[in-house]
Amino acid sequence: MADDPATPHAAHYWYADDPSVVEVLEAVRRFRRADQEMRRRLSAGMDMNETDLQALQLVIATESRGGQAHPRDIAAHLRISTASTTKLLDRLTASGHLVRGVHPTDRRSVVVSSTPHAHQEIRERLERMHAAMAAIVRDVPPDARPHVRDFLRAMAAQLDTEGTVAPLTPGPAR
Repeated sequence: MADDPATPHAAHYWYADDPSVVEVLEAVRRFRRADQEMRRRLSAGMDMNETDLQALQLVIATESRGGQAHPRDIAAHLRISTASTTKLLDRLTASGHLVRGVHPTDRRSVVVSSTPHAHQEIRERLERMHAAMAAIVRDVPPDARPHVRDFLRAMAAQLDTEGTVAPLTPGPAR
Protein backbone atom coordinates (compact mmCIF):
# COMPACT_ATOMS: atom_id res chain seq x y z
CA MET A 1 0.00 0.00 0.00
CA ALA A 2 2.91 2.35 0.67
CA ASP A 3 3.78 2.40 -3.03
CA ASP A 4 0.27 3.39 -4.06
CA PRO A 5 0.52 6.97 -5.40
CA ALA A 6 -2.88 7.79 -3.91
CA THR A 7 -1.63 7.24 -0.36
CA PRO A 8 0.12 10.14 1.38
CA HIS A 9 3.08 7.92 2.26
CA ALA A 10 3.87 6.77 -1.28
CA ALA A 11 7.62 6.82 -1.88
CA HIS A 12 7.38 9.17 -4.86
CA TYR A 13 3.89 10.60 -4.64
CA TRP A 14 4.71 14.00 -6.15
CA TYR A 15 5.87 12.53 -9.47
CA ALA A 16 4.62 8.94 -9.35
CA ASP A 17 2.66 9.31 -12.58
CA ASP A 18 5.79 8.51 -14.63
CA PRO A 19 8.02 5.63 -13.48
CA SER A 20 10.83 6.73 -15.82
CA VAL A 21 11.01 10.08 -13.99
CA VAL A 22 11.33 8.21 -10.70
CA GLU A 23 14.14 6.05 -12.12
CA VAL A 24 16.10 9.05 -13.41
CA LEU A 25 15.69 11.06 -10.20
CA GLU A 26 16.72 8.05 -8.11
CA ALA A 27 19.80 7.66 -10.31
CA VAL A 28 20.63 11.36 -9.80
CA ARG A 29 20.26 10.96 -6.04
CA ARG A 30 22.44 7.86 -6.06
CA PHE A 31 25.10 9.71 -8.07
CA ARG A 32 25.00 12.67 -5.66
CA ARG A 33 25.37 10.38 -2.64
CA ALA A 34 28.26 8.52 -4.28
CA ASP A 35 29.96 11.81 -5.18
CA GLN A 36 29.60 13.12 -1.62
CA GLU A 37 30.94 9.87 -0.19
CA MET A 38 33.88 9.87 -2.63
CA ARG A 39 34.77 13.44 -1.57
CA ARG A 40 34.57 12.43 2.08
CA ARG A 41 36.90 9.47 1.47
CA LEU A 42 39.27 11.58 -0.60
CA SER A 43 39.57 14.32 2.01
CA ALA A 44 40.01 11.74 4.80
CA GLY A 45 42.66 9.97 2.75
CA MET A 46 44.52 13.23 2.30
CA ASP A 47 44.15 13.94 6.03
CA MET A 48 42.22 17.15 5.47
CA ASN A 49 38.63 18.21 5.92
CA GLU A 50 36.25 18.53 2.97
CA THR A 51 36.37 22.33 3.00
CA ASP A 52 40.16 22.24 2.72
CA LEU A 53 39.87 19.85 -0.22
CA GLN A 54 37.31 22.12 -1.91
CA ALA A 55 39.65 25.09 -1.48
CA LEU A 56 42.55 23.13 -2.94
CA GLN A 57 40.42 22.06 -5.90
CA LEU A 58 39.30 25.67 -6.46
CA VAL A 59 42.89 26.94 -6.50
CA ILE A 60 44.00 24.23 -8.95
CA ALA A 61 40.96 24.81 -11.21
CA THR A 62 41.58 28.58 -11.20
CA GLU A 63 45.21 28.04 -12.13
CA SER A 64 44.28 25.58 -14.89
CA ARG A 65 42.16 28.34 -16.46
CA GLY A 66 45.14 30.71 -16.32
CA GLY A 67 43.83 32.68 -13.34
CA GLN A 68 45.08 33.44 -9.89
CA ALA A 69 43.22 32.54 -6.73
CA HIS A 70 42.78 35.09 -3.97
CA PRO A 71 41.71 34.44 -0.38
CA ARG A 72 38.49 36.39 -1.00
CA ASP A 73 37.66 34.06 -3.94
CA ILE A 74 38.10 31.04 -1.69
CA ALA A 75 35.96 32.61 1.06
CA ALA A 76 33.19 33.45 -1.43
CA HIS A 77 33.28 30.02 -3.08
CA LEU A 78 33.13 28.18 0.24
CA ARG A 79 30.80 30.73 1.87
CA ILE A 80 33.05 31.07 4.90
CA SER A 81 34.34 34.09 6.78
CA THR A 82 37.71 35.71 6.14
CA ALA A 83 38.86 34.48 9.57
CA SER A 84 37.94 30.88 8.63
CA THR A 85 39.67 31.34 5.27
CA THR A 86 42.84 32.48 7.00
CA LYS A 87 42.82 29.37 9.22
CA LEU A 88 42.13 27.16 6.19
CA LEU A 89 45.03 28.73 4.28
CA ASP A 90 47.26 28.33 7.33
CA ARG A 91 46.48 24.57 7.38
CA LEU A 92 47.00 24.08 3.64
CA THR A 93 50.20 26.10 3.69
CA ALA A 94 51.54 24.14 6.67
CA SER A 95 50.71 20.84 4.91
CA GLY A 96 52.62 21.94 1.81
CA HIS A 97 49.59 22.03 -0.50
CA LEU A 98 49.36 25.80 -1.02
CA VAL A 99 51.63 28.81 -0.85
CA ARG A 100 50.72 32.44 -0.34
CA GLY A 101 52.43 35.05 -2.43
CA VAL A 102 52.32 38.72 -3.27
CA HIS A 103 50.26 39.63 -6.33
CA PRO A 104 52.67 40.45 -9.17
CA THR A 105 51.09 43.83 -10.02
CA ASP A 106 49.28 44.77 -6.79
CA ARG A 107 51.71 44.38 -3.90
CA ARG A 108 48.84 44.86 -1.41
CA SER A 109 47.02 41.76 -2.66
CA VAL A 110 47.72 38.12 -1.81
CA VAL A 111 47.52 35.28 -4.30
CA VAL A 112 47.27 31.63 -3.38
CA SER A 113 49.04 29.00 -5.49
CA SER A 114 49.08 25.23 -5.44
CA THR A 115 52.33 23.34 -4.99
CA PRO A 116 53.75 20.47 -7.03
CA HIS A 117 53.05 18.32 -3.94
CA ALA A 118 49.33 19.21 -4.15
CA HIS A 119 49.19 18.33 -7.85
CA GLN A 120 50.97 15.03 -7.24
CA GLU A 121 48.58 14.05 -4.45
CA ILE A 122 45.46 15.01 -6.42
CA ARG A 123 46.74 13.20 -9.52
CA GLU A 124 47.60 10.04 -7.54
CA ARG A 125 44.15 9.95 -5.99
CA LEU A 126 41.96 11.05 -8.89
CA GLU A 127 43.65 10.07 -12.15
CA ARG A 128 42.27 6.51 -12.23
CA MET A 129 38.77 7.66 -11.27
CA HIS A 130 38.73 10.44 -13.88
CA ALA A 131 39.88 7.99 -16.57
CA ALA A 132 37.10 5.57 -15.58
CA MET A 133 34.53 8.36 -15.62
CA ALA A 134 35.71 9.49 -19.07
CA ALA A 135 35.31 5.90 -20.29
CA ILE A 136 31.73 5.90 -19.01
CA VAL A 137 31.05 9.12 -20.92
CA ARG A 138 32.55 7.58 -24.07
CA ASP A 139 29.98 4.79 -23.74
CA VAL A 140 27.20 7.37 -24.11
CA PRO A 141 26.37 7.73 -27.81
CA PRO A 142 27.97 10.95 -29.11
CA ASP A 143 24.63 12.35 -30.30
CA ALA A 144 23.17 11.85 -26.80
CA ARG A 145 26.00 13.61 -24.95
CA PRO A 146 24.65 17.15 -25.51
CA HIS A 147 21.32 16.00 -24.03
CA VAL A 148 23.06 14.50 -20.99
CA ARG A 149 25.12 17.67 -20.58
CA ASP A 150 22.05 19.90 -20.84
CA PHE A 151 20.15 17.70 -18.38
CA LEU A 152 22.95 17.86 -15.81
CA ARG A 153 23.34 21.63 -16.24
CA ALA A 154 19.60 22.14 -15.83
CA MET A 155 19.54 19.98 -12.68
CA ALA A 156 22.51 21.91 -11.26
CA ALA A 157 20.85 25.24 -12.07
CA GLN A 158 17.65 24.10 -10.36
CA LEU A 159 19.53 23.08 -7.23
CA ASP A 160 21.46 26.37 -7.28
CA THR A 161 18.23 28.37 -7.31
CA GLU A 162 16.59 26.53 -4.43
CA GLY A 163 16.37 28.74 -1.38
CA THR A 164 16.04 27.86 2.22
CA VAL A 165 13.12 25.69 3.14
CA ALA A 166 10.87 26.36 6.12
CA PRO A 167 11.44 23.97 9.00
CA LEU A 168 9.05 21.08 9.44
CA THR A 169 6.14 21.74 11.74
CA PRO A 170 5.07 19.30 14.41
CA GLY A 171 2.18 17.06 13.48
CA PRO A 172 -0.94 16.67 15.60
CA ALA A 173 -0.38 15.06 18.98
CA ARG A 174 -1.32 11.42 19.14
